[in-house]
Amino acid sequence: MNYDFIIIGGGSAGYAAARTAVSLGLKTCVVDGAEELGGLCILRGCMPSKTLLATSSRAVSVRRAAEFGLRAGALEVHGDEILARKRRLIGEFADYRRGQLENGKFDLIRGFARFVDSGTVDVTLRSGGVQRITGRTFLLATGSVVSEPPLPSLKDVGYWTTDDVLESPHVPQSLIILGGGATAVEFATYYAGLGRDVTIIQRSEQLLKGADADVAEALTHGLRERGVKVFAGTKLLRAEMSGAKKRITFEHEGSSVTVEAEQIIHALGRSPMVNGLGLDAAGIELTKGRPTMRATQQTSQPHIFAAGDVAGPFEIVHIAIHQGEIAARNAARLLTSSGPMEEADYRLKLSVIFSDPEVAECGANERELRAGGISFRTAKYPFNDHGKSLCMGETHGFVKLISAEQGGEILGAAVVGPHAAELIHEIVVAMRFRATARQLAEIPHYHPTLSEIWTYPAEELAE
Repeated sequence: MNYDFIIIGGGSAGYAAARTAVSLGLKTCVVDGAEELGGLCILRGCMPSKTLLATSSRAVSVRRAAEFGLRAGALEVHGDEILARKRRLIGEFADYRRGQLENGKFDLIRGFARFVDSGTVDVTLRSGGVQRITGRTFLLATGSVVSEPPLPSLKDVGYWTTDDVLESPHVPQSLIILGGGATAVEFATYYAGLGRDVTIIQRSEQLLKGADADVAEALTHGLRERGVKVFAGTKLLRAEMSGAKKRITFEHEGSSVTVEAEQIIHALGRSPMVNGLGLDAAGIELTKGRPTMRATQQTSQPHIFAAGDVAGPFEIVHIAIHQGEIAARNAARLLTSSGPMEEADYRLKLSVIFSDPEVAECGANERELRAGGISFRTAKYPFNDHGKSLCMGETHGFVKLISAEQGGEILGAAVVGPHAAELIHEIVVAMRFRATARQLAEIPHYHPTLSEIWTYPAEELAE
């Protein structure tokens, strides 16, 4: 069977690419051998984790009821019911994606692909047997897998991956979370919200190692206020059992520290899913474990593209979709010799962490601008001096606006605090149209709202 465009992986990037390719008239095939169709975001990432976080948010509201003149009864946590709600919702999301993949607009082959050469793959079918298909162009959209744990002894002690968390009806009384990225702090927020004892152990010097220091510090302070113990700048030494509990020993600030908990969660990141694809046979080069990429989403083989987690550099769903669409359009350009290739543009890079407090960033941060030698100005405003957040009882954190020193164009922004995930989009829209801080300051904002907090740093920068 011969195709114009063969996509390996049917997650967010793969489906976006297939939909785009078909609209451009390419004979398209998606190969996906996963037990369930849907991809990481729907099945084991964004959607299920946010479902759990919605539960813990309500638990926090119940415990804080007295602050608002209310009295609530004793809070009970039923892990089996939390899991049942998650499975029902995710089942609905997955059914919808499966319908999109099976709608007949492109071929769907249920199996695992392996390159025979740069134009041919053998697909080991879930139903049995092997099917050989050939393509003029390809897209790798295989996603990622949980990275290997850093301590060999951790396998003997036992641990949960993030996948295990999402499928367990048991809610441990105490947990150690290894890692300090988005996944780690979101699961810390979930369990702390349910009243559990949570310890985060991060190897880098701060949580969210790529973020500006003030953002990381505000998040750390907020988590500690909510009872989470945070250790950053550590070196993991060993894992062992201590009776019925699990123990991690690590170095921190020159001393050896030991913590114990009922369960350990390995949240130290994911790795590109490239094993078993036969990339050597296709002549695809790797750099640090992932295909060597161009801004056009092409790999070292110009007719083989990659998108999503397997491609990097950001493991974020809307970016994966953007990359998949670019790859499909560029595949069509390559096949028809119809103009220059499109390149991915990360100027509007957007990142959100659904922790408590929430963290959101867009554009460039201070660290990135300094590294690029770009002159800029910043202005911040705290939520503890803002009317609407005071009414809400959500006073932790701040907003930060970054503008160019010359001209005042908005280059980036950050929010740590209430509804950061929603607030950040006002700045993304402003940046899309290359607005200046002065122009943002001149836009009317209703009072009292959370969004009007942006006018204060905008006014400062405009002056």
